[in-house]
Amino acid sequence: MKKVIYIILGISGFAWLISNGNAQVVQQKPTTDAKITVCKVKSPTFVKNKFATDKTNIVANKGGKLQNMVEIPAGTFIMGSDEYPDAQPKHPVTVKAFLMDEHEVTNAEFTQFVKATGYKTVAERPLNPADYPGVPIENLVPGSAVFTPPTGNVGLNNHLQWWKYVAGANWQHPKGPKSTIKGHENEPVVQVCYQDAVAYAKWAGKRLPTEAEWEFAARGGRTSGRYYWGNTLKPNNKWVANIFQGNFPSGNTVEDGYKELAPTKTFPKNPYGLFDMDGNVWEWCSDLYRTDYYKSSPKLNPKGPSSSYDPEEPNVEKHVQRGGSFLCSDQYCVRYVAGSRGKGETSSASNNLGFRCVKDKN
Repeated sequence: MKKVIYIILGISGFAWLISNGNAQVVQQKPTTDAKITVCKVKSPTFVKNKFATDKTNIVANKGGKLQNMVEIPAGTFIMGSDEYPDAQPKHPVTVKAFLMDEHEVTNAEFTQFVKATGYKTVAERPLNPADYPGVPIENLVPGSAVFTPPTGNVGLNNHLQWWKYVAGANWQHPKGPKSTIKGHENEPVVQVCYQDAVAYAKWAGKRLPTEAEWEFAARGGRTSGRYYWGNTLKPNNKWVANIFQGNFPSGNTVEDGYKELAPTKTFPKNPYGLFDMDGNVWEWCSDLYRTDYYKSSPKLNPKGPSSSYDPEEPNVEKHVQRGGSFLCSDQYCVRYVAGSRGKGETSSASNNLGFRCVKDKN
């Protein structure tokens, strides 16, 4: 049997088959959003990620200038949402006080990290031909998922119509080799997978937030409301988060002023002083993802399950993502609803996925 490569969008379960220099769709599933990873298979079954290992020794930053952090007080809240099965049941959770980045990690900050460490993100690392016998070397080009809206109206049951695998897409070139982050230094860094976010956090002397910490901080002390900012999607007739307006995915009316990424701190901060806890980019959390975790989650400082499980892709390790992105709308991926969850394969990246960090309060 001829061996092939599947480029798999880890959250969605669809793939491009690359064997003879041409990409074709081999599998599809509906999804809420998409992230990308690469694996080797002998049949349409996930086996194992085959990314090259980065050998960089990450040493904590001892004085570099990083964004401000705000103190999040200790408290108890009701975690979860009745609108989504994987966010049920709603349950009481108590978290201790901690510090959180006031905004998502920016291109400028990630550049500082890369210059200090020489780190290569997963999307930049070359693939080892030995892991892909029978596949032409010229096809083994690292890249990532890029939102590419269609030219006209399409149905919402096939996300391959707006997600494309782009060779050469990475954090420095978020939409492919011809794109750049120059002039976008204050926008969130994207095309970073979980591994990349953890590496940055370690260098910065921080860590990724737990899912409970993230939701508690996003709620900002509010005890009710469909959204983190209240009950109305557009309070006082003003957009308060960078999300998708119009007919998804092709008819973005850009009512909020941004077709895709917005600079950090563009929209109003929440009561705790945090920006963009909804929209702009999805944010990695430290928790492994399980659909059933809330049934047994500890009430005090939960840190997530010991293993990952998603019935849509039971053999794929995933981590929780929170907050939605500039692609979420009231038509598709309504994950700006308070308590809602996202998920992504550990090595996945896309141009609507970033992160922020937290730190224990001494």
